[in-house]
Amino acid sequence: MLDANLKTQLQSYMERITQPFEMVASLDDGDKSRELSELLQEIEGMSDKISLREDGDDARKPSFSLNRIDGDISLRFAGIPMGHEFTSLVLALLQVGGHPPKASDEVIEQVKALDGDFRFETYFSLSCQNCPDVVQALNLMAVLNPNIQHVAIDGALFQDEVEDREVMAVPSVFLNGEPFGQGRMELEEIIAKLDTGAAERDAEKLNAKEAFDVLVVGGGPAGAASAIYAARKGIRTGVAAERFGGQVLDTNAIENFISVQETEGPKLAAALESHVRSYEVDIMNLQRAEKLIPATSEGGLHEVRFASGASLKSKTLVLATGARWRKINVPGEADYQGKGVAYCPHCDGPLFKGKDVAVIGGGNSGVEAAIDLAGVVKHVTLLEFDDKLRADAVLQKKLHSLPNVTVLVSAQTTEITGENGRVNGLVYKDRKTDEEHRVTLAGVFVQIGLLPNTDWLKGSVELSPHGEIIVDGRGETSVPGVFAAGDVTTVPYKQIVIAVGEGAKAALSAFDHLIRHSVSTDAA
Repeated sequence: MLDANLKTQLQSYMERITQPFEMVASLDDGDKSRELSELLQEIEGMSDKISLREDGDDARKPSFSLNRIDGDISLRFAGIPMGHEFTSLVLALLQVGGHPPKASDEVIEQVKALDGDFRFETYFSLSCQNCPDVVQALNLMAVLNPNIQHVAIDGALFQDEVEDREVMAVPSVFLNGEPFGQGRMELEEIIAKLDTGAAERDAEKLNAKEAFDVLVVGGGPAGAASAIYAARKGIRTGVAAERFGGQVLDTNAIENFISVQETEGPKLAAALESHVRSYEVDIMNLQRAEKLIPATSEGGLHEVRFASGASLKSKTLVLATGARWRKINVPGEADYQGKGVAYCPHCDGPLFKGKDVAVIGGGNSGVEAAIDLAGVVKHVTLLEFDDKLRADAVLQKKLHSLPNVTVLVSAQTTEITGENGRVNGLVYKDRKTDEEHRVTLAGVFVQIGLLPNTDWLKGSVELSPHGEIIVDGRGETSVPGVFAAGDVTTVPYKQIVIAVGEGAKAALSAFDHLIRHSVSTDAA
């Protein structure tokens, strides 16, 4: 089941187990059950503290639970956690086996203090790069608190269940049988939804912080680079981010970040955060900026207010709030988001196995999505508004070689239709003839580019007609002492490597501003 390399890696991790536990498998006579049995037998052979039973009676087969011999833990995988979920399996084995988690003491105590009955179910797909964070967070919570149960379910393996519960996007989380959340969620975010007083307490802590020399708003590549370059100057540096890693977290394969031949978005995001944390940077996560109040006089403090109720002040700012998927804004898109309308083909594609789907967008993202989906779904219809595709020639060649892909150009999507709460088709207009056509399908993947996250900045800094922050060659905005970097700005070519460089430049410019305007750079 495991190749030699994975076996070697897993063996080294199993040496860290300190407490005995058992794996209890629930199996049938199917091929997947045989695969799972083989995997669990290999794991059992790697540690004398792990035992295996195959007499489980769970209704989901194949599945297995991890049970500490002297503890009360309810943690289960329904399916075979390979692919992106292999790391989730390794961490679960370690944590059930007594290896301490990396979460902070404060977060651990918060989880242990949760009171109630919490039965979580998470539907994932093995190709989803967003799912492991959710699975790992809930697994850890189940290890720490006996009131919390968690089962991670491979949606592609339990299609009937997915259909019954109308799960059309992953990760999808249910709590006590009711929908709880969808999409990437950090451990702190899950806790905040359960511990309703957590956000207010966090806001009070942030409000009590002294002013920063440089406050970076945003935790993507540009924000991370800004924080590192500012901290290296020895000045008081903070990062406030809605989610550290930004849009990189939603990126699958990355093959153009110089010196890193190939990686995945979540891995790069984790490396960025680790690098930032190696410096004296105050990281404040899960903070969505809502308003910028510029300083009223030279040398004054800029203020940023957040949706949590928190407010932070700083002598200089670096705005690096990035961008989000652009929506087509047609009837039905909002109504069926998560019910057939999706924006991540890698995450949600496996849920549409054997079905017809559409991809809207003929650039690199759209064509890559269509190619990936063609290997999973029954048929892909790609619709492009322009009269030709805009993707790289090599991608177009691959696309046109696929027998289950139809390409429609000069096609304007005018409506996404649905029935019984889920997508059942779309309507498009042929821009050459003005004729309308309907395509019957189960899913629509929107891939038409990015929209800058600048709604909160309107009226405070100058924006371009496209909503991007206008910056000069130094990264400075229309407000002295306020700088910006990355995909949120007018700098062309939205690439990770460019965002990193622009973030470094913005931080250096902020430091230069502090010096030239005789503003003290001593930590406040």
